[in-house]
Amino acid sequence: MLKTLKKSLNKLAFPTLSLYVHIPWCVKKCLYCDFNSHVSKSNIPEQKYIIALLEDLDKDIERYQLNQNQYLIHSIFIGGGTPSLMSIESIKKLIIGIKRRIPFKSNIEITIEANPNILEIERFSGYLDSGINRISIGIQSFESKKLKYLGRTHRLEEAIYAASLAKKLNFKNVNLDLMYGLPKQNVEQALSDLDKAIQFHPTHLSWYQLTIEPNTIFYYKKPYLPHDHIYDISQQGHDKLTKSGYTQYEISSYSKINYQCQHNLNYWRFGDYLGIGCGSHGKLTFENGLIIRTIKIRNPRDYLTRLNNKVQLYLSKELKVENKDKPFEFFMNRFRLIEDCPKQDFTDKTKLDIKTIQNPIDWSLMEGYLTETSTHWKLTKKGQLFLNDLLIAFI
Repeated sequence: MLKTLKKSLNKLAFPTLSLYVHIPWCVKKCLYCDFNSHVSKSNIPEQKYIIALLEDLDKDIERYQLNQNQYLIHSIFIGGGTPSLMSIESIKKLIIGIKRRIPFKSNIEITIEANPNILEIERFSGYLDSGINRISIGIQSFESKKLKYLGRTHRLEEAIYAASLAKKLNFKNVNLDLMYGLPKQNVEQALSDLDKAIQFHPTHLSWYQLTIEPNTIFYYKKPYLPHDHIYDISQQGHDKLTKSGYTQYEISSYSKINYQCQHNLNYWRFGDYLGIGCGSHGKLTFENGLIIRTIKIRNPRDYLTRLNNKVQLYLSKELKVENKDKPFEFFMNRFRLIEDCPKQDFTDKTKLDIKTIQNPIDWSLMEGYLTETSTHWKLTKKGQLFLNDLLIAFI
């Protein structure tokens, strides 16, 4: 594939890049978690990992010939695991190192995920000093019993303190992560969680249903989930958020005006991004229509071995997206958003003619999953509720 890449490595059609940075360690694995996270039983090798992350970025820049005069970093998302376990000094070193390699957009969004544990809360002000302007706090619930059911390590008091402090410190954008459909949760409890979150006036709320994923503790020891209440929780919660000044812009995301997560918007609009760190994913589009996806080495030990042995690539897989798969991949991302989809976006970002998808589009219109104008497609309420059925048409 490298020969093919070299032929197509002209200026990208979409030169604004996002960057995802994965920090794989955490204190404890939550019972529902299927992310690439690893419980740290000793001190995290912070310095080694920061060096490896920056070298990983260097290798991507070199491999894909990402000319510094062509690209600006649009957003950075530092996720995990628990990235807030890293010291402020390590986070600063990381951000400075990234900026030296690819310049930042003037209004760049830099997000870090944090848990509301006291050790991590003490680092909040340091994040601001390092250039981070958006913080995403994993509250999940404001009820002690529910936190225990989920296997969370923080207490209710810490959740309240973290939400309050983030607001006082004047982060440009504060997201609170909340889940509903929790074990033994009724409608009133779910809406009470939402009420408490709204009281902190966050600029952004991620509010999503707990689902049981393979390779999680919940998958093997299934809890009782309130399936009969999910629709009522979802509809009443949506109404509550709307009345409180939040707009739903994505399936599970609500924000105040102009406070959408720019990093996630780039994902769902089928934009380009690099991924560095254990198990991280990337996507690059080239001018001739070639789209590649990258996956980095998953295990922290193996990832750091690359640094120790001076092996050049942190790459685990590099996949070419075939033309036949582009429509499904495009709409799988684009239809997560509530906003209308410009038809021109499909052509620009896949380099395919709209005629190639005319049959599934016609079927989707006939079935009531979509409406259209001369310039846009719009997902109907039916399309939102039965998104998987709609997407199958594009496979």
